[in-house]
Amino acid sequence: MSPLYAGVLGAIVVTLLVVSFSRIHKVKTKADYLVASRSLSAFVLVFTLLSSWIGSGSLLGGAENAYRHGFAALWQAGGGWIGLLLIYFIAPRARRFAQFTIPDLLEARYNQAARVLGVIAVLFTYTAITSYQLIGGGDILHLVFPTVISPDLGKYLIAAFVIVFTAVAGMSSVAYMDVFIGLLATFTLLLAYPFLLHAAGGWSGAMHALPHSHFEVLGDLTLIQGLELAVPTCLLMLGNQAMYQKFFSAKSEKDARNAVIGWIVGTIVLETIIVTLAVLGSVVFPTGEVSQHPREILAYTALHGLPAVLGALLMGAVFAKIISTANNFLFSPATNLVNDVFVRYISPKSSDKQVLIVSRLMVVLLGVWALYQALHTESVLRKTLYAYTIYSAALTPVILAAFYWKRANAAGAVSAIAAGTFMTVFWDSPFIHHHLPAIIAERDAIFPSLVASLLCLVVISLVTKPPRPEQLAKLRAD
Repeated sequence: MSPLYAGVLGAIVVTLLVVSFSRIHKVKTKADYLVASRSLSAFVLVFTLLSSWIGSGSLLGGAENAYRHGFAALWQAGGGWIGLLLIYFIAPRARRFAQFTIPDLLEARYNQAARVLGVIAVLFTYTAITSYQLIGGGDILHLVFPTVISPDLGKYLIAAFVIVFTAVAGMSSVAYMDVFIGLLATFTLLLAYPFLLHAAGGWSGAMHALPHSHFEVLGDLTLIQGLELAVPTCLLMLGNQAMYQKFFSAKSEKDARNAVIGWIVGTIVLETIIVTLAVLGSVVFPTGEVSQHPREILAYTALHGLPAVLGALLMGAVFAKIISTANNFLFSPATNLVNDVFVRYISPKSSDKQVLIVSRLMVVLLGVWALYQALHTESVLRKTLYAYTIYSAALTPVILAAFYWKRANAAGAVSAIAAGTFMTVFWDSPFIHHHLPAIIAERDAIFPSLVASLLCLVVISLVTKPPRPEQLAKLRAD
C-alpha cells in the first residue's frame, strides 16, 4: 500500500463529502433536490455533463477494448460524438420543456402508460450503469490496498459512499462537485500522456510492439462489430435522461446550448486520450496481472507506470470520475421513482419535506440493487453495451419523436418502448441461441431491438389517431 495513493483517495473522499454536506442547507424543495433550482450556468453544466458521461464505460470498458483492439475502440466513443453534435439542436428545446424527468416528457407528449414504461426502462439501464461504476471503484481500492481490500469488499465500500454522497444534497452536490472532478481528470489524463508515450518508446516503439491492426480504423473488428459499439452509444447519448435532467437544471436555453459546445470538445479530447493511454499501456504492460484484467489498465498504469505524484493524481482522477458517474446514474432513476411514481400516483399532495425523505430512501434502495448487479457482473464492456441497448432501443426513438415527429402518438410510443425493452432482454435467452443461426444469434441485441422499436413507433402511429394539439404544444419549436 502506498501512503501517497491512499492519501490522494482519502482527500478526494473527504472533499466530496464536505461539498455534499455543505449544500444540505440549500436543499429545501423538490426543485432544489432534483434540478438544483434550475440555476446551473453553462460552465457548471459542461463539467457535470462530462463527469456523468465519462465514467467506467470509458475508463474501464473503453480502455479494456483499446487494450485488446487498439484505436478501433474509438468506434464506441465516436457514437457518442455523433450524438453530441445532434444534441446541440435538442438542448434548447429540452430546457424550454423544463420539467424533472424523461417520463415527464413522455406523459406530456404521449400518455401515462408511456411514462410508466419509461420509468421501467430507465431503472433497468441506469442501475446497470451504476453497477459497473461500483466495479471500477472496487478495482481501484483493491489495487491501492491489495492486502486489505478485496475487489468485492471494494464494491461494498464504494456503494456505501456513493449512496451517502448522492442522497445528501441531490443534483446540487452532484453538479458542483463535477466541476472539480472534471478539471482534475482533464489535466491528469493529459499530463500522463507524454510520460507513458516515453515509456512505450515513442510512437515508433508502440507501432513496432503492437499488431498493425491496432492502428487501423476498424482494426480486427468487422464493420458490424464497429457499428454495434457506435450505435448504442450514439442513441444512449441522444436519449440520456441524466443529460436531459442537466438541461432541465440550466439557468436558460442559452446556457443549455452553450454547454453542449464545451461538452463536445471535452468529450472528444478525454475519450481520445483514454483510448490512447490504454493503447500505450498495452505496450508497457503486455503481460502479467493487468493482461488478465485489462479493464484496470489506466489504474494499473497510474500505480506502476508514472512518477509517484502524477500516478497518484491520475488514480485519484479515475476514482473521482467513477464516483461522479455512479452518483449521476444512481440519482437519475431515484428521481424517476419519486417524481414519476410516488408524487404522480401515490402521494400527489406530499410536502417538500416528504419528497426529500422519499428521494433519499429511493437512492438507498437503488444503490443496493446496483450493488447486487455489480457483485454478479464479469465483463464491464458487456454490461455497458447491455445497458446502452435497453435505453437506445426502448426510449431514444420515442424521445426524439416527441421533439421532431408530430405524427408520433401514444399507441406508437408505448408499443415501441415495450418492444425495445423486451427484445433487448429476450435476445440473450436460450431460445434465440437454439432457434436462430449462430451468425445472427451471436450478434449484439442493438439492431434487432432498434428495428422492433422503430417499426412499432412508425407503423402503429400511422395507423392510429394522431396526437391532440395540446400534446404537441409544450414541445413546439418556437
